[in-house]
Amino acid sequence: MFCCSSGAGAAGITRLMGDNPKSPIAQAVAVPMGAYTLYFMSGTPAGPASAPKGSPKRMGNTPTQTRSSLERLGKTLTKLGLGYGDVVQAHVFMAGDPAKGGDIDFAGMNQEWSKKFGAPDQPNKPARSTVKVAGLAGPGALVEIEFVAVKKN
Repeated sequence: MFCCSSGAGAAGITRLMGDNPKSPIAQAVAVPMGAYTLYFMSGTPAGPASAPKGSPKRMGNTPTQTRSSLERLGKTLTKLGLGYGDVVQAHVFMAGDPAKGGDIDFAGMNQEWSKKFGAPDQPNKPARSTVKVAGLAGPGALVEIEFVAVKKN
């Protein structure tokens, strides 16, 4: 899964490639920093919901997309030998929901977020920025999340 990078200054840096070998980005990059390793996880949108292809509801609402994005990032964390408690920073990008007059559903995102961070079974909370953007790359996408995690070697 990991492949070593090459080039000046890249000693020890590893990259986790995603399932699509043609993707121009890595799923995650691990950077050793002395006794710790930093893990940078690429922005991860939701996977399609159960609505038929071409339906405006294909991606689901903000809570559904947040849950899906976090679950997909959870799988990446697992591949890296990490968990949600190792996440130290997150960036959440949210597009306005047409069903909400173009407003973001910040409460809906936080409802799902709080199930993974600050919950009784996983009390750690990362630093986080949440930004409203004009749009995201996929049709119907309302949420995309990226993580930075750290683990002692």
